[in-house]
Amino acid sequence: MKKERIGRSSLPLFLCAVMMLLCLVPLAACGSHDVESGAGQSDYPVTINEVTLSAEPEGVAVLSPNLADVVLALRYEVSLKARSEDCTQSDLSILPTVSLEDPQAIRDSGATLVLTEEAPTEEQKKAAADAGLAILVLSPATNREDLTRLYTQVGSAFKGAATGYHQGEKIAKNILMTIDDVRRVIPESDVVVTVCFLLDDQGGAVTGDCFAGKLIESLGFANAANDGAGNQVELSVIANASPSYLFCPTGMKDTIAAAEAFKDLEAVQQGRIFEIDPHLLQWQGNSITQGITEIVGSIYPELLSEPGVSSDASQPPESSGAAAATELKPGDENETVKNLQLRLQELGYLFVSPTGLYGEGTEQSVKDFQLLNGLEVTGIADEQTLELLYSDAAKPRTD
Repeated sequence: MKKERIGRSSLPLFLCAVMMLLCLVPLAACGSHDVESGAGQSDYPVTINEVTLSAEPEGVAVLSPNLADVVLALRYEVSLKARSEDCTQSDLSILPTVSLEDPQAIRDSGATLVLTEEAPTEEQKKAAADAGLAILVLSPATNREDLTRLYTQVGSAFKGAATGYHQGEKIAKNILMTIDDVRRVIPESDVVVTVCFLLDDQGGAVTGDCFAGKLIESLGFANAANDGAGNQVELSVIANASPSYLFCPTGMKDTIAAAEAFKDLEAVQQGRIFEIDPHLLQWQGNSITQGITEIVGSIYPELLSEPGVSSDASQPPESSGAAAATELKPGDENETVKNLQLRLQELGYLFVSPTGLYGEGTEQSVKDFQLLNGLEVTGIADEQTLELLYSDAAKPRTD
């Protein structure tokens, strides 16, 4: 039987078809994974907002304080090489300050990727490309569900479509769980508490269309500025709502109290004006949980001041090293962590078996303890957290 032969003129077409089939069968191996569709099976190449990264960045420059806060929450700050001037987080203070006006300075810092919330101009794009920089523009989260989108995008930018994506997903989930924990400890009431976070005395306020406004509502409060937009609301709207509690940026309490537009508000007349760093509601890292904790603690101070338990077990075993430990954090594994877990379990915070490994369950338990005991919510058992945890003043979880 005569075998059919492929002529020389057909050979290029045949080879081309074979190559196409090889790419189509293991599709993920031939193209980049876009994280818009979820996590990838491998880390690289990865596409985020139409920017494709073929490998982990040598270093990252962050030009947004909000994105910097997310990076810190993800614990990826070790990869940061530079920051913009408005990234004022203390943990980043040692980094050089840069801007897109000098892309070569960014590259000289060791960064190959720039994270920003503001779209660059065409001129800035070209200058950055010439300097060997990729620019990734990421928008802030607009609601609870969108927080996961933001975290998975940032995570993927640092560590890829699998490792980074899953880390972002995990940390976003933990933050939302902490917010839900805050909601659960608020006393039940038939009366809805009306609040307002004023940004100035001219109508600037946290409105219902922004992430912080949605957080306020998710806690069960009525936002007096809910019907405003873009952090602006008519003063008459606030006056008609007559909020019971007012919040304002640090240093503005006296200005708000003296403003003619607010003098008849219940909050002003009752002296219920509280100052809070506005960044705690604007930045979407661990600042979020700290901000809502301060709001809830101002309205319900008894949540942070109820007497704790007293027992011999409240003291750390001398042999454990717990008394000498200054900080325990996720990833640690030793007897000191196990004693920490036993104490959290005793107080009603830990619902997993104590193993000595500081994992996700322990991290969430520490966050819950910090929340109910008026500490900064970080999930890291720092010296202040450990001191209170092992004291008679530690407040147990009762829900």
